[in-house]
Amino acid sequence: MTDKAYEVAALLKRDAEFAAEASVGRDVEKVVTYWSEDAVVAPPGQPPIVGRDALRKYVADSYQIPGFNITREATADPEFSADFDMAYMWARNRVSFNDPDGNLVTVHGRGLTVWRREADGEWRCTADSWNDEAPS
Repeated sequence: MTDKAYEVAALLKRDAEFAAEASVGRDVEKVVTYWSEDAVVAPPGQPPIVGRDALRKYVADSYQIPGFNITREATADPEFSADFDMAYMWARNRVSFNDPDGNLVTVHGRGLTVWRREADGEWRCTADSWNDEAPS
């Protein structure tokens, strides 16, 4: 029998590690290991980015944007499939970058990630989509 509390804590920890690495780590290769090989990321206003090779380029290009920073934090515990091999999680994010005049712009968003337990036992994000929140 699966210990749900253990699985919740493990996936929240994995998600927090992913978010921290994306925000401050700047190690493109490490960041992409948090996604599955067939992952799909759907950023707002852009076509989906499919697979680790495309995601590697997306992350590397993002880190080249002046002032770029991204943070994300889960807003609720993950919800699991009956066999505890899939889960989804809601989150809030914040993306910052410099506009053409060099002014820092920060966009707040909310998103949904889908996670899959891979054959090696590790949780990897297989789908990641978000949208911008309306200005307050």
